[in-house]
Amino acid sequence: MLNSKQRAALKAIASQTDAIFQIGKGGVGDAMVKSIGDALEARELIKISVLENSAETSRGAAEEIAEATGSEVVAVIGRKIILYKVSSKPENRRISVTI
Repeated sequence: MLNSKQRAALKAIASQTDAIFQIGKGGVGDAMVKSIGDALEARELIKISVLENSAETSRGAAEEIAEATGSEVVAVIGRKIILYKVSSKPENRRISVTI
């Protein structure tokens, strides 16, 4: 579980990055969850955009993806989702946030 200072630090880092996934009218599928899991392993912190034509709410999609990937929801701001997960490989760890 992230505390407020950790969330603030991660939000600051994420503000400088672009969304690398988009959730559209197809919603969150198994292939997307796998791709997001792989991206989290490689990057640790990712941003996802929920398109207007999506049947999913941003909060609902964030919780669903976080549960499926074992990640933490850092923030849901409008239609943007920020997720964080510590990489299982020490050589991939780029962000030092103590959990």
